[in-house]
Amino acid sequence: MFETELKNAEAWIDNNQASLISDLRDLVKIPSISTDGEHQKEIELSAEAVCLQMKKAGLNNVEILRTGDSNPFAYGEWLGAPNQPTLFLYSHHDVQPINYEHLWLSPPWELTSREGRLFGRGAADDKGASVAQLAAIASWLKTAGKLPVNVKMLVEGEEEVGSKNLVKFFSENRSRIQADIIVVCDTENIRVGLPSITYSLRGVVTLLVEVKSALIPVHSGMAGGAFADSALALAKVLSRLCWEDGPIPIPGFNDSVKPLTDSERKVIESLPVDADALRKSLGVPDHVKFALQKGKSIYEQTWRHPAVTVIAIEASNIKGASNQVLPTASALVSCRIVPDQDPKHVEELLCKALSADSPWGVEVKVTAHGSSVDWWMTDPKGPAFEAAIAALEKGFKAKPVGIGCGGTIGFVRPLVELLGGAPALLLGIEDPDSNAHAPNESLHEGDWIKLIKSMAHLFGEIASRSAK
Repeated sequence: MFETELKNAEAWIDNNQASLISDLRDLVKIPSISTDGEHQKEIELSAEAVCLQMKKAGLNNVEILRTGDSNPFAYGEWLGAPNQPTLFLYSHHDVQPINYEHLWLSPPWELTSREGRLFGRGAADDKGASVAQLAAIASWLKTAGKLPVNVKMLVEGEEEVGSKNLVKFFSENRSRIQADIIVVCDTENIRVGLPSITYSLRGVVTLLVEVKSALIPVHSGMAGGAFADSALALAKVLSRLCWEDGPIPIPGFNDSVKPLTDSERKVIESLPVDADALRKSLGVPDHVKFALQKGKSIYEQTWRHPAVTVIAIEASNIKGASNQVLPTASALVSCRIVPDQDPKHVEELLCKALSADSPWGVEVKVTAHGSSVDWWMTDPKGPAFEAAIAALEKGFKAKPVGIGCGGTIGFVRPLVELLGGAPALLLGIEDPDSNAHAPNESLHEGDWIKLIKSMAHLFGEIASRSAK
């Protein structure tokens, strides 16, 4: 079914590629940073720009929505396919700040084409997804005049700060967002040219570790060696999280980790991985070893095993440092959790391990920092996944693979549950060279166009299966 319509849709995408890049350029130039609280005007402008593109693509009932004091959500829909499934399309328009600006090879807010890639903050994460979804919609509406399915599209404005209002928004707007299938384009293809469907996500638990050894700093010449150093005490406490080539050495921490099935292990072992290329893209020198458990691949380690990362340490400012024994020190510990770990239990285990038997008897306080996010995992089978596999194969001219993801997309699990178990299709837009959140973030232009074509095919594949 829809052979002629899809041929015309693909031709429209090819003929309008320059215009689609221009649309992405218009979004990238807006520094819609949500992490620092200093770019609210730009976030508002970004949502308005997305709404303009929604209208241009042909969506109806386009508007900016909010819940409480949330950042703006851009929303649009097309519901002209009676008795056909409804797809809920998600992406986000907020971005990360520009750190290490001196490492950028081109201006981060100017979309720049170089060596087959489109460089700019947000190009891959996740403004490219918004433009891709709208391009797939437009490819049908501008040629066939209609879509074979219904679509509801939401572009969030605070994903980079943990989607703190999104679940509340979903609950308040349940009837508005009610859909049969969820489609998210905010994950990765494991290499350029190989389309990937993500079926598992890690969750995250973050803890604040605070060490206090005294009320005030003391001259290190007078007290060094006699008074407890809070920074050294913190380092010793954090060292309890260090592992060599085994699991994280916290008693009970790994007991509930869901093991891979034989079929999952075979798939992971069959996936291509270029460790040298990964080192190069991440800037890891040859002499620095990968911190893998013995016998685990990079994919297995990052997709299906928990990890702890110290994401911030604070004791004193180097620029204003003085010869003192410091009275306080603190750190943020981020823990990625996996199926079937319970976030609350992980939090309790870490708190116990980090606060017990403190060095020199200093006060160690460990508390939850922000809200934890649960892991998500699904069985990638059924009509929706069959449609996605067929669509990606037609768009990329390559057989897609099912993969896991080491990152967290916190709303997926609660949204699936809210929509009564609707299948969630997580389609890759990034690749190992995309450098999301880092200098020289980029989008592979060829794969981006292939994703757009795959999305156009997805509409047809879902409608065809629904008609049977």
